[in-house]
Amino acid sequence: MVSTEIFAIHPALESAALGLGSLQGALFAATFKRIDLLGVALIAVTCGVGGGILRDTMIDITPAAFSSNVHLLVAITTGMLGMLLQRMLVKVDTILNIFDALSLGAFAAIGTTKALAYGLPVVPSIMIGTFAAVGGGILRDIFLNLPIAAMHVGSFYAIAAVVGCTITATMTYFNADATAAGITCVIVTAALRLLAMFFGWSLPEQRAFDRKRRRKAHEVEETIKAIRTHTIKLNSIPDINPQGPNATPRE
Repeated sequence: MVSTEIFAIHPALESAALGLGSLQGALFAATFKRIDLLGVALIAVTCGVGGGILRDTMIDITPAAFSSNVHLLVAITTGMLGMLLQRMLVKVDTILNIFDALSLGAFAAIGTTKALAYGLPVVPSIMIGTFAAVGGGILRDIFLNLPIAAMHVGSFYAIAAVVGCTITATMTYFNADATAAGITCVIVTAALRLLAMFFGWSLPEQRAFDRKRRRKAHEVEETIKAIRTHTIKLNSIPDINPQGPNATPRE
């Protein structure tokens, strides 16, 4: 066991972060024309408490969302508000994104430290912390039969959470205070998420690597073909850099 401390925030802040997730889920669901009130409520609750349910299920404990009435009531209430006030809330989307980035870091820190406190190794704890942060969005996309946004180009959501969880686990491993590790996670995760949104950061698409390999293979094939057809002569090929790896200069 690395640590027995769990990063904790004030219950009011935790409810606010949970409500914000539900609010975002309701705003997203409200854009679909054929989803009724029950559907919006389901998506809102999923986005608000889904990550925590995944986290506690993987740790093998009773989900915190089911230990009191507060979590579900907050998720449903804010979800309904999100649907009813959609047009007004869209105007403050930037502010919502800032708070969403902060809540992402908070849930990542809580998930990672909770997994460590229950005796899980470091790497699984990082994975659980990441699921705690982005699990609501994953379940939302599954329920709506959509491609999972966290797995597609243009989303830096999961990467920011992974970095934050890794920092939390590393600091905790070296006996840092859980509060200090959690605050660091919130700051780093939120900063990465917001910078990615501002600058358009994303991981490269996996097909980009295939295209690069195919282009190089095509260039090699074209060169060999040109040599065989005498379109290009060997002595016209640029000299190999003798300083390069395993390179030998031609005479």
